[in-house]
Amino acid sequence: MNDQTKFKALVVREQAEGFQQKIEERCLADLPPGDVLIRVQFSSLNYKDALSASGNRGVTKKYPHTPGIDAAGVVAFSTVPQFSAGDEVICMCYDLGMNTPGGFGEYIRVPASWVLSKPEQLSLLETMQIGTAGFTAAQCVDKLLAFGLRPEQGPVLVTGATGGVGSLAVALLAKLGFAVTAVTGKESEHDFLQQLGCTAVLNRQQATGRVSAALLRERWAGVVDTVGGEILAGAIKATRYGGIVTCCGNAASGDLALTVYPFILRGVSLVGIDSAECPLTRRKEIWDKLAGTWHPLLQDVLVKLSQQITLEQLSQTVDAMLAGQTRGRIVVDLREKA
Repeated sequence: MNDQTKFKALVVREQAEGFQQKIEERCLADLPPGDVLIRVQFSSLNYKDALSASGNRGVTKKYPHTPGIDAAGVVAFSTVPQFSAGDEVICMCYDLGMNTPGGFGEYIRVPASWVLSKPEQLSLLETMQIGTAGFTAAQCVDKLLAFGLRPEQGPVLVTGATGGVGSLAVALLAKLGFAVTAVTGKESEHDFLQQLGCTAVLNRQQATGRVSAALLRERWAGVVDTVGGEILAGAIKATRYGGIVTCCGNAASGDLALTVYPFILRGVSLVGIDSAECPLTRRKEIWDKLAGTWHPLLQDVLVKLSQQITLEQLSQTVDAMLAGQTRGRIVVDLREKA
């Protein structure tokens, strides 16, 4: 293997008529310098990837570019002692797939500080069925539990419940014994959410409540919000005294129109969740839970809420995600075909 070794990647280029996605043949010399060269076997499609693939410069500043913030595969070459050829590893977030060529290519080359050894209990496929979305959901749930939230304290609200983060949060919370209320704008997905374990489903308007109200009737002991905007504001206003709200997304809006009353009259806690720059020690803690005590809870669920696509199917799936027509987790299979 040398720098002229060829591989396939989805490349997004800016054209006169807009941004175009195309599978191209690249060579290792096209990749940036790095400590670890990884032969990617699986990646996954996240909302941030869909934005990058459509030319969103808030995510990716320079094109041409290969998106993919998730990658799981086998080390092909390493310049550092902690990784050797043949090691199974995962690489997620940091700058991968944003401004560094990402997991929608058959090879990535990255700093060693971005790479994590695959937990033994998980397969490479399972790590990408989880991916950044599942990792983010797990962080949200872990924060709720660390806060002291228990099932007997009341229902938990999950917004954007059919998305990658939301669906995994619904499933994990339900498996942990919580009564979960899911929020979705897709009436056709109510059965899917109930199969994941939620006890009630609300539409977006029901979750938002009266926009002008400073406070709403106390309903939620905890919240996992993935969308931001008016839905997050409504969730905070309806959180019970001493409750906790985790916030990890802005698909609806990055704005948050609120008074301080939920915080100073009800003692509500709002906790931000970040996966992109999450420290490696924290990453290991969460992955240890996903591979350990939470693995038996999620094993069957991961199959239920994930689907696999090929590199060739990525472009149409990106379009479907941006149009709100996908659900659950989407794994990209980049293994060499026999």
